[in-house]
Amino acid sequence: MGVETVGVVGAGQMGSGIAHVAALGGFRVVLTDANPHTAERGRESIARNLKRQQDKGLISAGVGQEALARISLGTDVSQFASCQLVIEAVVEREDVKAAVFRELDGVVSEGAVLASNTSSISITRLAVATGRPDRVIGMHFMNPVPMMELVEVIRGMATSRETFALVESVARRMGKKPVEVNDFPGFVSNRVLMPMINEAIFAVYEGVASAEAVDEVMKLGMRHPMGPLALADLIGLDTCLAILRVLHEGFGDPKYRPCPLLVKMVDAGWLGRKSGRGFYNYNEG
Repeated sequence: MGVETVGVVGAGQMGSGIAHVAALGGFRVVLTDANPHTAERGRESIARNLKRQQDKGLISAGVGQEALARISLGTDVSQFASCQLVIEAVVEREDVKAAVFRELDGVVSEGAVLASNTSSISITRLAVATGRPDRVIGMHFMNPVPMMELVEVIRGMATSRETFALVESVARRMGKKPVEVNDFPGFVSNRVLMPMINEAIFAVYEGVASAEAVDEVMKLGMRHPMGPLALADLIGLDTCLAILRVLHEGFGDPKYRPCPLLVKMVDAGWLGRKSGRGFYNYNEG
């Protein structure tokens, strides 16, 4: 089975980014969100990012216009009936993702593949919510999607070789470099990244240094392009907390225990860039 139309569930930062690269890859794209205003904002974000790529000479104006024209918006999962691949990009909560998968399973064709953009949640458990566990897989894109090359392609216990090969080819057509990963909490990227971010937060919590100082040490001393706390703000502190909790529960190892400061900031609604405040105040520029 080939893929001509890709569905994306969720038009937030990640979902709109996935729709962007899928459309640039020549796929027809169905982008939906339960909130029609979010869906429209997602399309507007794609248009702005395509324009940036044009201004930088990365794509021509014609290519950008054609990509945008390949994207259709909606709010109803029934619109995915024509899709050969649907990628879920909703909130990082297993119950929400499983509910989306159950609903999609009753809408898409028998041979269609369902993928999750989860950062840490078990693909094997999500697959059980469907009647097609062999055609369920993880596609973990990096943020910001149009700029980052990596896609972790995560195989659940039942994921077939055919499903993996199909998704690997789709990722390459989107201009990404797929890397095969097995289904463990946090996969590779967040199993390595989140403990570093968590330790950086502990350094602030324990008064070792300010957030700015921690980030400067990592940028200047370790050649990181962005400090771990600025990166946490970009990812979303609520997402970081959710991933750490998956790691902590999945491995039962105290080294993954979320820093109390991170928990408190999320409780306060300080979620990073998307809320205007995290370790840095984005309302003040």
